[in-house]
Amino acid sequence: MEEAPDRKRFKLYLRIFWAIILLPVLLLLLLIGCTDAGLFGKLPGFDELENPQTYLASEVYSSDGVLLGKYYVQNRSNIQYKDISPYVIHGLVATEDARFYDHSGIDVRGLFRVFFKTIIGGNRNAGGGSTLTQQLAKMLFPREQHMSKFHMFFRKIREWIIAARLERQYTKDEIVTMYLNRFDFINNAVGIQSASRIYFSTIPDSLRIEQAAMLVGMEKNPALFNPKSRAKNAVERRNVVLFQMMNYNYITRHAYDSLKAVPLKLNFRPENPDEGLASYFREYLRDNFLRKWCDEHPKPDGTKYDIYKDGLKIYTTIDSHLQKYAEEAVEQNCKFLQPLFFRELKIRRNPPFDFRISKAESIDLINSAMYRSDRYMSLKEEGASDGEIRKMFNTPVPMTIFTWKNSKHSLDTVMSPLDSIRWAKSFLQCGFSSIDPHTGYIRAWVGGIDHRFFKYDHVKIGKRQVGSTFKPFIYTLAVQNGYSPCYKMPNVPITINYDNQSWTPHNADTEDDGRMMSLSEALAKSIDRIAAALTHQFSPQAVINVVHHMGITDNIDPVPSLCLGTCEISNLDMVGAYCTYANKGIWVQPTYVTTIQDKNGRILDQIKPQTSEAMSQQDAYVMLKMMEGVVQYGTGERLRGKKYNLNNPIAGKTGTTQNCSDGWFIGITPDLVSGCWAGFEDRAVHFENMQWGQGASEALPVWAEYMIKAYDDKSLHIDKGDFDKPDKPITIELDCDKYKENNSSNSSELFK
Repeated sequence: MEEAPDRKRFKLYLRIFWAIILLPVLLLLLLIGCTDAGLFGKLPGFDELENPQTYLASEVYSSDGVLLGKYYVQNRSNIQYKDISPYVIHGLVATEDARFYDHSGIDVRGLFRVFFKTIIGGNRNAGGGSTLTQQLAKMLFPREQHMSKFHMFFRKIREWIIAARLERQYTKDEIVTMYLNRFDFINNAVGIQSASRIYFSTIPDSLRIEQAAMLVGMEKNPALFNPKSRAKNAVERRNVVLFQMMNYNYITRHAYDSLKAVPLKLNFRPENPDEGLASYFREYLRDNFLRKWCDEHPKPDGTKYDIYKDGLKIYTTIDSHLQKYAEEAVEQNCKFLQPLFFRELKIRRNPPFDFRISKAESIDLINSAMYRSDRYMSLKEEGASDGEIRKMFNTPVPMTIFTWKNSKHSLDTVMSPLDSIRWAKSFLQCGFSSIDPHTGYIRAWVGGIDHRFFKYDHVKIGKRQVGSTFKPFIYTLAVQNGYSPCYKMPNVPITINYDNQSWTPHNADTEDDGRMMSLSEALAKSIDRIAAALTHQFSPQAVINVVHHMGITDNIDPVPSLCLGTCEISNLDMVGAYCTYANKGIWVQPTYVTTIQDKNGRILDQIKPQTSEAMSQQDAYVMLKMMEGVVQYGTGERLRGKKYNLNNPIAGKTGTTQNCSDGWFIGITPDLVSGCWAGFEDRAVHFENMQWGQGASEALPVWAEYMIKAYDDKSLHIDKGDFDKPDKPITIELDCDKYKENNSSNSSELFK
C-alpha cells in the first residue's frame, strides 16, 4: 500500500530537520578530529603539556628564609595547591567555572547556554562558555594577535582539544594551581604568590575571604578591576565573587552580608629591585656573581641558565634581621650628619667642594660626572651634539631627587640635570658590611644610602683609602717578630729616605709627641710616627705580605706611606681581613651564597669558603688585646660612653684619611666583625673639621647602633663574652708590669 503524500512530506521534512541539526555537529566533530590530527597546525605534544614554557623569577633568600628579592622577566613564582587559601579556590570555581569538578575540560551545558542565550538570544550578559581548563590552555599557549573570526573559530577548537588533553594529563587540583600560578594580576604581580605579597603583604595561604575574593575578581578583567587605580570597581567585583561563593554554599548569607561591607584595605607594596632589604647586595649578586655562575654551570643540555626565566633559588648568608639593623644604622647616622654638612656648604665658594678647589676645578669635576651619566650617554647615542647636550643639561626639567626630609627619601622638583649632579655629590655616602668570622658568612651588606638614586656599591665595588685601619697589619708583623704590646718606642720625628726622596710623617695629634709609648698605646691612639718606624723597620713589602695572607689581594705599592693607609681597599676585603683576628688566625673567604637550586628544588651548587692560616693563634689573640685598647682608651673610646654604653669585650680600629675624605671604623666581637666606611662620592667633598669628619664620628656610630640592635635581638644569640684564648699557652708578655725590657737600648737599636 502506497504511503500518503502528507506522510512522505513529513518524513522528508524530518530528514531535512535532522540534517540541519546533525550536519553542523558532524562537521564540528570532523573539524575537531582533523584539528586533533594536526591537519590545521601542530598541537602541543605530551612533553609540552608536561613542561609548558613558563618564565619563572629567580628568588634570593636570606639565611633565615626571608625572600630578599627576585630577578625576572615576569614576576612569577610557582607554589603548590596546599599553599593556596581554600577561599581562593572556592571563589575561583564559584565565579569562573561552577562545574569545574564535573566536566572534562569542556562544559557542554555552558556551550549550549552560549549558543542559545548569547548567539541566538543576543544576551551578552548570559556568561561565557570557557572553562578554567580552557582559560589555562589559552594562557599556556597564547593566541596570536589580531585574529580574524574565521581563525578565532579554529583557535577555539584547538583550545578545546588542549583543555581535554590537560584534563587527562593533570588532576583538577594541579590545573587550578597552574591557572593561579600563571594569571597576571598586573602591577608586576604574576601568579597568586606575587599578587598576595604585592596587594596585601601576605602569603597565599593566609589570605582572608575578602582578600581572596578581590584577587579572584580581578581575573575577569585585571585592568578594569585594578584595586590600585579603580578601587570602586574592585569592591563591586569582589562582592560579586562573595555572592557567588554564597550562592554555591562556600560561605553563609551572614558571612556575605558582613564581608561585602568591609572596605578594600590594601597593603600595596609593589616590588622594585631598587627597594627592599639588601638592594645593593642583590645587585652585586646579580651582576658580579650570578652572571659568572651561569657561564660556568651549564644545564644538562649544554645551554646556560637564565636568572630571569629559569626560576633559580639562591640561598644567601645574609641575615634579614641584621641586614635591617645595618640599614637603619646607616640611615640614622647619615641623617644626623647631613644637615651639619649642608651648614658648612653655606660658606663655601664652590659648594660642595673643598675650599681649596677653584671654580674651574669644580666645573671640571661636575663635567666629568656629566660625561659618565646615563643621560649623557643616551643623548650621545641618539646623535645629539655636545652643544645640544650642554643646553639640555642646563635646562630645568621636572625630576625626582634624593632627600632625607621624608620617609620616602624622594622629592619631586624642577632642576637642571647639571644642578642635580651637584646636589647628589653633596650627600654623605656609606658602606657597611658584617661577617661571622668563624664561617666567613656575610650577614649584612649596605652598599649605600638609597639604591634608587645612588647605584654605586661601597661595600665591594668601591675602593677607598683605608687610613689608620691599615695600622693593625703593621703591628701584626711586629707581633709575629716577637714584639710585646708592652714594648716601648719613642714618639719622635722620623725621616725615611727612599727612591731619592725623603718623607717625614706627622701625627694628627701632638699631645703625646716626644714621649715613649708602648705599642698598645701607639695603636690605640693611632700614632703615625711609630707606625712609620715599624714599617721602615720591617720593610713595606713585608707588611704587604701580611696583608695578602689575610685575604686582601689588591696590588699595593711598597712605599713607606702605606703605613698611613694610603692604599685603596674595599670595605668587604678590610672586614674580611679583620675576621682573621677573631678566628684564631685563620682567614676565611667572605661568602655570601651557600646553595643554588633549580626550579624543582634540585641542588645545582653548594659553595664552601676557602680558608688559610694567616697567623698563629697567639699572634691573633695578642692583636685582639691590643685593639681592645682602641676602644678602652683610644680613638674608639666613645663606645664606652653613656650614649652607647658598650662595655663588653670589643676590639677595633678607627681610620681617617687626609682632609677627612674617608672615615672608617672596623669593630671586632667574638661573633661578628663589622666595618663601616663613610665619605662622599668625590674626595674633594668632605667635612672641613675633625669633629664631624673623622672615622669616630662618620663611621663608628653606625657600628655602635648596629651592634646595640643586634645585642637587643635575643633571637640572634650574639655573644657578649670575651674572645677565645689560644689553645696553647701565650709566650708573648701581655702584662706590662711584668714586662722587662731595656727600652732605650732597643729603641736606639731600632732607629739606627
